[in-house]
Amino acid sequence: MDSVSLLSFLAVDLLLVCVPGADWAYTIAAGLRGRSVLTAVSGLVAGYALHTALAVAGLAVLVASSPRLLTALTVAGAGYLVWLGWGVLRRPGVPGAGEALDASGPRVFLRGATISGLNPKGLLLYLSVLPQFLTAGGARLPVPAQTAALGLLHMACCAAVYLTVGALSRALLTARPVAARAVTRTSGAAMLGIGAFLLVERLATL
Repeated sequence: MDSVSLLSFLAVDLLLVCVPGADWAYTIAAGLRGRSVLTAVSGLVAGYALHTALAVAGLAVLVASSPRLLTALTVAGAGYLVWLGWGVLRRPGVPGAGEALDASGPRVFLRGATISGLNPKGLLLYLSVLPQFLTAGGARLPVPAQTAALGLLHMACCAAVYLTVGALSRALLTARPVAARAVTRTSGAAMLGIGAFLLVERLATL
């Protein structure tokens, strides 16, 4: 794996990370809850750290070769997104209403880790995209080390993009409670819609 492969992966990875999805929705919602942004993003990154560890251990190949296991993970992730999105729609966050959530840092962290850990887009990256940038023969680094390097690069991209999104949503919407509520509801609807679509799509293949 050379610098060209790293730069190519970085370009593709940034494109995927910058596409709004469940991670974005959760980060925006956290941005409206004050200091929970860093904790929420740390949780999201931790979920991808788990993906990276599993990929390095070779378990990603096992998941990819087992349609039932892949389906179970996808359904679990989609179901969790539906549940979380419905909760956000029922109780949209507004600026100044996040102190109670901030006081429960472990819960914010765990929710973020669950979202990214079960995120089908994350599964797609580690099962389909990342392997294309690995060099099996004649490489300076063994495949597990290459996998770890690309996984760490993805985690860094996620941290940079999501912290920016959370900070911007907080800065731009703090003084606009009506807009903040609308954005939060949109984020909740996005999570619910993405989850419902993935559930229907995956269950239709059974």
